[in-house]
Amino acid sequence: MRILVPAALLALTLTGCSENDSSAPASTTTSPPTVASPSSVAMHDDSAEITAEQGLVDTHPITFESYTVTGAAGDRVAVHFDSGAPECFGADAAVTETDASVTIALRTGTLPAAVGKACTMQIVPATLEVPLAAPLGDRQVVAG
Repeated sequence: MRILVPAALLALTLTGCSENDSSAPASTTTSPPTVASPSSVAMHDDSAEITAEQGLVDTHPITFESYTVTGAAGDRVAVHFDSGAPECFGADAAVTETDASVTIALRTGTLPAAVGKACTMQIVPATLEVPLAAPLGDRQVVAG
């Protein structure tokens, strides 16, 4: 019974209960959702800027949500992702470049100085700037 009432209301809403001419065919135009190009996504205002760290402990791969081309020559890519508290967790990236794409393998882990310390479990928007050997140009950025 709980499902029937909302379903009936939904059916009435979809078929329309207006005084329009019911003999005219219903016309609905929908367009596909618009997805912003990852390269056009702005950095989070409250994003923690993380410096690449060597020697991370308990690392695991993570995919980035978006990226922004940076550097005067477009030779850097800032990847945006969710991380832990910056005083305890860090990130690093491995970059593989070809003529057609730039693959960025991002991983996060515990900072060596934070091993054995109490760290809060929170999610923080983070940004890591990754240098490229050549300007990005029209190459595709791929999470690896």
